[in-house]
Amino acid sequence: MIRVGVIEDDPHSIDRLLSHLDRFQRDQGERFHVGAFSDGADIIADYRPDWDVLFLDIQMAHVDGMTAARRIREVDSEVIIVFVTSSPHYAVSGYEVDALSYLLKPVTYAAFEQEMRRVRVRLQQRTRRELLFASVDGAHHRVAVADILYIESVKHRIEVHTLDADYAVVSTLKAMEAELAADGFMRCHSGLLVNLRHVTGTEGNDCRVRGGTKLPISRPRKKEFLSALAAHIGSRGITA
Repeated sequence: MIRVGVIEDDPHSIDRLLSHLDRFQRDQGERFHVGAFSDGADIIADYRPDWDVLFLDIQMAHVDGMTAARRIREVDSEVIIVFVTSSPHYAVSGYEVDALSYLLKPVTYAAFEQEMRRVRVRLQQRTRRELLFASVDGAHHRVAVADILYIESVKHRIEVHTLDADYAVVSTLKAMEAELAADGFMRCHSGLLVNLRHVTGTEGNDCRVRGGTKLPISRPRKKEFLSALAAHIGSRGITA
């Protein structure tokens, strides 16, 4: 699944891009998860580096596309950025933020399809670490590490909670902790291993992960967990 963000303040342009995405999905057998934002301020307000591609309008009322792209690049060097603009003049500075290219408004399907093919090639060239999990029912599931929200120890198995599905897996939390040690995972509790890239905040003795789930932070682990979280996102956080 390709995660696509559309940042555009013109409702007609948003509708056009969403329609193109839907058509490309049907014609090419691709699967998209799409999020739409009406201003650059909206995408950077709670940005986490879990998008694959962003279609970013350059001229917007509050935070323009170029400013948003610069802020995004502070925390995400991998996301593919495609500017959408009414004039190529505004896309000249795209190299500053390593943009793939730009699309001129009104965006035709032919131009969009060509750009999506380039995006797909770029994504295929990008290293995306994946794990193959054996579930308790004997099936095997291929899961991208970046898509894992958290892992929970439940009796003699673990539950792997991802952006799209949950899996009951034959393994131990200790084994997963060792496997994911270099991928930004941290225990917040003896029975919970959290992907720090998906932590959206903390409240008292809980941490929130993307989607709104609250997970307890045990007292003995709280200081170490918060330090790890600060090291992961705090020093690189986006400021308005």
